[in-house]
Amino acid sequence: MEQVLAGLPQVKHPDLLVGIDTNDDAAVYRITDGLALVQSVDFFPPIVDDPYEFGMIAAANALSDIYAMGGTPITALNLVAFPENLDRSILSDILHGGSDKIRESGALLVGGHTIKDEEPKYGLAVTGVVDDQSYITNAGGLPNDRLVLTKPIGTGIITTAAKQQIIHRQELETAISVMTTLNNTAAKIMLPFNPNACTDISGYGLIGHAAEMAKASNVTIRIDSTMVPVIDGAYEFIDRGSIPSGTENNRIASMGYTAWAVNVTPSQQTLLCDAQTSGGLLISVKPTLAEQLVAALVSSGLTDAVLVGELTERSHHLIEVY
Repeated sequence: MEQVLAGLPQVKHPDLLVGIDTNDDAAVYRITDGLALVQSVDFFPPIVDDPYEFGMIAAANALSDIYAMGGTPITALNLVAFPENLDRSILSDILHGGSDKIRESGALLVGGHTIKDEEPKYGLAVTGVVDDQSYITNAGGLPNDRLVLTKPIGTGIITTAAKQQIIHRQELETAISVMTTLNNTAAKIMLPFNPNACTDISGYGLIGHAAEMAKASNVTIRIDSTMVPVIDGAYEFIDRGSIPSGTENNRIASMGYTAWAVNVTPSQQTLLCDAQTSGGLLISVKPTLAEQLVAALVSSGLTDAVLVGELTERSHHLIEVY
């Protein structure tokens, strides 16, 4: 993506607080003293068969970018691509799923746009608000910070197993629950702890998004592979070959910026690089506050929240996994 964007003119403006330079989750634009807009867009083809669940997942995924910046979503626009030969009731179910998640977030669904396409696609363009002095980026991480992850990983592996029809519905439901859970609670809880950096985990996987934070913050991130929460069954389905192409591409790319300890198995590497949809927040916080943040997240019902690593002075690699 950096190569694609390289030829575009650089956008600079005194009120553009966050643009594309740091590969952040959303843009932040100041509209008046004390108030800024947070804007993002995301959409993709179905990753589950049930159209209502797909709508919920896609909406939760798009809303997550606003939460990662410390913002509050206020409006959303539907983005839809839909084939002419599919029953319109399928589209209705997708939109109902998205609408329910938007309503849960407190934002308003205010319109959208639909085009004809051979494959269904759905997502949102979301606008949020944030204080122009307290927004969070992925570029503020500091050496000695601790890293907190709020959701387990493995959704890419599990949904691929579902496409291969080698998974029971009960096993899939855990992944669907993870993907349809908004990051609003996690964001609300993290804000009083004044995190130095935050990103949400999506298509580049835990390692890829951690690397973006490390690069933007000019640090190295060390991840304890034994502490990362994993959805039940993920390792089993890796062994059975349920590995998305995006996950494998992430793993290959990671070799250029990651130092993998010899005790980290190929299956662990794959899982840590698994392309997520609507994953959790990865939060960089002062070491003295990290345990308190985890305790607050867990007590709020986010029981998978855990410390997964730390930030150090920049070394030869962006990421070190042990």
